[in-house]
Formats: sequence, structure tokens, C-alpha cells
Amino acid sequence: MHIHSLTGEFVRPTAETAFLDHQLARTRSLLGFTLLFCTFFYLCFFVTDVAALGLETALAATFPARLLVAVTAGSCAWLAYRRPLSVRATWLAATLAEVVALASFMHIAMQRPHEFHWHAMSLAIMLVVIYLYIPNRLVHAIVLAACSTGVFLALVQGVAPMPFADLLTMGLLLVLVNTFGALAARRYNHVSREEFRLQADLKTAAERDHLTGCYNRRYLHDHLLGLELSRARRFGRPLTVVLCDIDHFKLINDNFGHTKGDEVIAAFAALLVRMTREGVDTVVRYGGEEFLLILPETSLDGGEHLAERLRLAFAGDSALLGDNPFGLHTSASFGVASFDFANTQVRYTLPDLISAADKLMYEAKRNGRNRVESMELK
Repeated sequence: MHIHSLTGEFVRPTAETAFLDHQLARTRSLLGFTLLFCTFFYLCFFVTDVAALGLETALAATFPARLLVAVTAGSCAWLAYRRPLSVRATWLAATLAEVVALASFMHIAMQRPHEFHWHAMSLAIMLVVIYLYIPNRLVHAIVLAACSTGVFLALVQGVAPMPFADLLTMGLLLVLVNTFGALAARRYNHVSREEFRLQADLKTAAERDHLTGCYNRRYLHDHLLGLELSRARRFGRPLTVVLCDIDHFKLINDNFGHTKGDEVIAAFAALLVRMTREGVDTVVRYGGEEFLLILPETSLDGGEHLAERLRLAFAGDSALLGDNPFGLHTSASFGVASFDFANTQVRYTLPDLISAADKLMYEAKRNGRNRVESMELK
């Protein structure tokens, strides 16, 4: 998960999508709170319109714009709080509220043309909110903030021209606000994604075997046993498990060394992952050279067929050990156990299936290794 040096966002779209989905509830909450908070103060500043223009003029000239902001931001806040908005919908709501607020601000500034110094201060505060408190992509925030700054300076020059030195100072101050706002937003992006990356690394370390990348036994007991069993029972589908063990692995370690042994384990794991269904089947490193396959919605015939394909593929991989003086070659023994959970009269559990597969695997060992033994529980 590499983080882009300029935006502070993940370079890989899949990683960025995972982060945004993980943060979505917090993002919606932040958006709703910020919009309500800003709307309240936006309306409160109507008293300054009254002080500057008088009640009747303010009601006609500026109140509709402030009311439009309140309605737009309030609606977007309600959507953020009450509706399961997607990431893109949340960004759209944020952008819509910002555009309406900025456009209304420009209109109000034109109604009070002799106060552009104060308006510049107000715009600076709005830019800080856009960069730091309205959740959006950094590039969207920069475009909105830069465009609004340019429009504001153009209004100053067109509606109430001021000395060049004053205009230059105002422009530089707004550029400074934009620069520090963008840098602060980038830093926040980087810090939040770095935290997410560390959490993901810790989760992977807790769930995955470091050598093969397969799930570990802890994850099996903490998550998979209950999940797969409840799913099989709920839908009344068959469930098959395959327990497999690399043959003569101690001899491989003794004669080739542990580094070669690790290579053999990693290659076997890669084969298992490659030949099972991604997102459906689960590969678990069950022990040193033992692996467990959990195959949802798979009958005994399907499990046997997969195990036989795996057996042939692993035994046919002559490159792992090559021609060696020890006469060793790669092979594995497989135990396949299955139960159809459409049968509600018998209450087998997933540990029952694993135990049966374990016994079958050792039976395959006793019967000469490099073979598949199978059974359907009744």
C-alpha cells in the first residue's frame, strides 16, 4: 500500500477504495456535523447584513442566498446522517454544499461592496473548512478553493477596485491560506492512510501465515468455523473439507535443508490457492506442512475431483526438487470429507468434518501416500 507523495492518497485504486469504504461511516458523520455547524453560523451572520444594509434591504438582497445555503447544506447533512450514501454520493453532497455556499457568499459580498477586506477574512475561513472539515478528494478541494479565490479577486477588482498594493496583499494572503490548507489536508490524508495501513498489516499478521499468505489456524477457529457452518446450514448446501499433507517432508528438510523445505511449502500453498475458487473456497495452513481446504457448496465428487487434480499437479512438479541423489520427489496425501446440510436430521459440525478428513488423510498415508481417500458423512 504505497501512499502518493503529493495527494497523501493510496496509489493503488483498490487500496484507496478499501480505505474510503472503511472510513465511510466516519466520513458521513463528519460531513453532517460540519454542514450543520456551518449552516448555523452562516445564518447567524445575517445580523451583519441587517446592520450593514437595513432589515428590508437585507431580507430582499441577502437572506434568500443564506436561506438557500441552509436548505442545501441541511438537506445534504440529513442525507449524510439518515441515508447510506456511497463514497461518491458523499463527495457529491459535499461538493454541492460547497458550491452553493461559495456562490451565495459571492452574491452577499457584492451586496456589501465596501467590506471586501472583511469578506476576504470570511473567505479564508471558508477555505480552511473546505480543505480540512468537508470530506472530499484533495484535488476536488483544491479546484473549488482555487476557483473561488480567483472569482473573489475578480469581483474585488470589478465591483470595488482597491489600490494595487491592497489587492496584491489580499491575493497573497488568500494564496497562503490555500497553500497551507492543501498541505494540511495532504498531511491529514497521509496520516489517516498510514494508520489504516498499519491496522491492515496487523490484521494480516494476525490472520495470515507469514510464509504462504494463507489463513492461519487461529483465523480458522476464530472466524471460519462458525461462519461456514452457519452458511451451510442456512442454505442447506453440501460442505466439503480437504486435509492435505506433503509426503516425506522431514526427509526433504533433512536432505535439502529448511530453506528448500520452505520453498516446497510455499509452492504447495500457491498451487492450492491457484486451483481453488477465489472468494469462495478457503485455504488454511493447518500445521507445518498440512493444509486445510474448506469448499462451500461442493459435493463429495467435487472435493474428490479437486483433490485428485491437486495430487497430480503437485506430483508432476519435477522442478521443485529436481534430479537428486536421494530419490525424493514431491507428492501429497489427501483426505476428503463431505456432508450435505440439506439433511437436517443429523447435526454435524465443521470440526466433525475436519476430524473425519484428518483420519482419511492418515489412511492415505498408511495406504502408500500420494493418494486421495474420501468419505461422505451420513
